[in-house]
Amino acid sequence: MPLTIHVNKADLGETRIADIAAAPLAANAVRLRVESFAVTANNVTYAVIGDMFGYWNFFPAPDGWGVVPMWGHAVVEASNHGEIGIGERVYGYLPMGTHLDVLPGKVSDGQFTDMAEYRQPMSLFYNQYSRLAADPEHDPSREDARMLFGPLFKTGFLIESMFAREGWYGAEALVMTSASSKTAMSLASVAKATSPQIRRIGLTSPGNVDFVEGTGLYDEVIAYGDLSVLPPVRSVSVDFAGNAGVLRAIHSVLDGQLAYSCTVGVTHVGAREGSGDPLPGPAPILFFAPDHATTTVKALGPQGFAEAVAARWREFVTRTDAFMKVDHRQGVEAARDAYRATLAGMADPAVGIVVRP
Repeated sequence: MPLTIHVNKADLGETRIADIAAAPLAANAVRLRVESFAVTANNVTYAVIGDMFGYWNFFPAPDGWGVVPMWGHAVVEASNHGEIGIGERVYGYLPMGTHLDVLPGKVSDGQFTDMAEYRQPMSLFYNQYSRLAADPEHDPSREDARMLFGPLFKTGFLIESMFAREGWYGAEALVMTSASSKTAMSLASVAKATSPQIRRIGLTSPGNVDFVEGTGLYDEVIAYGDLSVLPPVRSVSVDFAGNAGVLRAIHSVLDGQLAYSCTVGVTHVGAREGSGDPLPGPAPILFFAPDHATTTVKALGPQGFAEAVAARWREFVTRTDAFMKVDHRQGVEAARDAYRATLAGMADPAVGIVVRP
């Protein structure tokens, strides 16, 4: 019996494991059995802003409930599609559960797109599935790293590309909150490789300072309680935490030196509400990766984009071996528990969780 974890959209900590009756497979459809997925702070972001950006719309759920999207691997369990056979493995956007029916279209050797009607309003970025047998990004020895870092790394790559196109707004420093998060580390790695003139400053909780320093990705690491020591130089900031108090402190300390402020993720759930007063300096701008992906692909061309991402990814992923351990877990209950712990901010930044549901 297929299983899915439902999340109460009004109370993200409330979950239930639901049995989903398997309907007859539709014409030209494919049934995927979920093999594995990573549970990260990125998934919490999908839940927190699920209504704002349609993340709850990717997988069906009863009214008031949602299914949190995960990045992972799946195998074709049944197929009514002539070009996709049973046993083939794919990588892409999957539900926090055990199965997913997709309607493949735009099929090529390396990928296909789920053309199910309910998914068409959402970004193409999330509806594409890589066919691993002909996927140039696939490395069998790096499947865990791809699930843990792959989508987040591309977001970091796109943020750096946006800043580089704009000449970093004349900044000397890049200030990043939640420096222990995978997206922040990805951004720091790309900036280190392609914009070494920009000083990379990571902000984190006191307990994570040693870990963040140990990654070797930042020029300077500052605990949240010490923001007064931020260098008084022209800077850009990227807020991955969603903590209103931290963001206000950054704006207040840098004030006229802050050239650009953007927000990306929400790792500090419960700390998002601020005073309502305008922040000093530039108004924060929300960064939505799919929109910037379109811009970057146009600028570099599809082949140039793929090659640039691959080059930076290889540099980053080899570095992760030194600071990231992988915790493999089994069963949907393990997925639920990992999601709850991550939502509560209890995840260890030095441990990546991969679940086989």
